[in-house]
Amino acid sequence: MLCAENLAIKRGPCTVLTGIDLALQPGEVLGVLGPNGAGKSTLLGALCGELPPAHGQVLLDQRRLGDWPGAERARRLAVLPQSSTLDFAFRVEAVVAMGRLPHASGHRRDAQIVGEALQAADAAHLAGRSYLALSGGERQRVHLARVLAQLWPGGAGQILLLDEPTSMLDPLHQHTILQAIRVFAEHGAAVLVILHDLNLAARYCDRLLLLHQGRMQALGSPEQVLRAAPLQKVFGLEVLVQRHPERGHPLIIAR
Repeated sequence: MLCAENLAIKRGPCTVLTGIDLALQPGEVLGVLGPNGAGKSTLLGALCGELPPAHGQVLLDQRRLGDWPGAERARRLAVLPQSSTLDFAFRVEAVVAMGRLPHASGHRRDAQIVGEALQAADAAHLAGRSYLALSGGERQRVHLARVLAQLWPGGAGQILLLDEPTSMLDPLHQHTILQAIRVFAEHGAAVLVILHDLNLAARYCDRLLLLHQGRMQALGSPEQVLRAAPLQKVFGLEVLVQRHPERGHPLIIAR
């Protein structure tokens, strides 16, 4: 699968990420947490090959990520950046179908996958509409459908990297989308998702990585990572950590 070994990233003369050792696991949702400027989006950029390492390496199946041909890599790895924009009045289905470009599965099969991906992203009702007529949250769900379609239906050996996919969504759609991501991982794909909401991370992620000033502060289960002391150190926020009364995962309450 996808792993980083002693990874460091520079932006100009500044080292913004260092000492990263991380391996994504099939069937797992790995959440990445940290304050603004902690290195979350930089990590995602390095893991998808957008940012070259200053030190260390990123490997996909023990092969350097940069050595993979573009189309072959795109059939294995899909990325949803923090913001995705289009300035053309494409229909929603055309935007989602862009995820099928690395494949040669035929128009009929691609159209079927586009419909299934829209359904998974709770965006099927947007079919037929112009992308430019959508709200920010609707556009976010359409782009999620696009990256799901790129890897559809998911499986072992595929990797999905998501940068704040819930940032423009109302509470209902935050849960809907994260549940869809969990189902996608259960098919065998490895998912990395950057989140700001600690309680959403506790509920939907199998493991959490807590970043602080470009370094790994903690990596482990939600119970191991979401503790009062490291959260105060990283976020500067005093919290109570309790157990969810129904689900049992950590519940974070600001004091």
